[in-house]
Amino acid sequence: MNASMLVWLTPALAATFFWGIAQGLVKKYIGEVPPARFCLYYAVANAIVNVLFWASHDVPPILAEEGRMFLMIGLLAYVLDGIAWIFYYQSIVYGPISIVGTLSAAYPALTVIFANRFLGETLSYYQLAGVICVVAGCLGLAYSPPDREGKKTQARWIPLAGTALLIWGVNGTLIRYAYAYYGENEANIANEANMALLIAVGGLLTLGIYGFIFGRKGAMSGKEWSRSFLPMATMALGGLMAAIAYKKGPASIVSPLSGAYPVVTLGFAWAILRERPTALHWIAIASVLAGFVLTTMGAG
Repeated sequence: MNASMLVWLTPALAATFFWGIAQGLVKKYIGEVPPARFCLYYAVANAIVNVLFWASHDVPPILAEEGRMFLMIGLLAYVLDGIAWIFYYQSIVYGPISIVGTLSAAYPALTVIFANRFLGETLSYYQLAGVICVVAGCLGLAYSPPDREGKKTQARWIPLAGTALLIWGVNGTLIRYAYAYYGENEANIANEANMALLIAVGGLLTLGIYGFIFGRKGAMSGKEWSRSFLPMATMALGGLMAAIAYKKGPASIVSPLSGAYPVVTLGFAWAILRERPTALHWIAIASVLAGFVLTTMGAG
């Protein structure tokens, strides 16, 4: 492992950590919050974290003419990301979480395919095996047995979950492409700080509007806001770290590594919530850890 690899591997693993902790905090504090209101809280926290990061850097104006393509592609990526979250939460309402959750964990596999097809990224045999191990492990961690006493679900969850899966697969490829489009430009518009601003704007335009329209029903107490901000801000930090990792790292590796956050969530649940992993979870964890090692072999 060389220094150039650490430039993107470190934030990719940081994204794994922050997303994993965020999911655990969501489970601990705001499990009863309606999905639409969850979207509103996330949009606000996401905007605060990313705007602060953007404001702390002296960067070329993103509205400059030479950065127009970066602006368009980057904003499209994060508008799509917000839309994917909305589709995902809707699919949970209509579909069994045992299937929806597992299906959503497979999106890195699509990113690998798209990155190879449209960005020309290639992986060594070790790295390809590592990606397969990580994706397989995430599927195992996301799986939960179906509820035998659960109510009959509607088939409309299938296109909703499928759309979210497809969009998330495209998302990472678009972010990497946005960086590559002006990565060598002297104006340096395609940088992490400007991308953070696009993360904030994309989230407000999608999750923010959706949450404001559909999440205002019922009382919104100060306690609910305070409890939701920490997990949402942590999740926003994960998104920011992933965006930084995409700047230098291959999308076909950054996506599955950062998407392996269920390992961290499971550790959080074991330590804080006193939940114990099943045999399947232990096998999945071993698969993900083996994938971490394999994906770093032969990388430049």
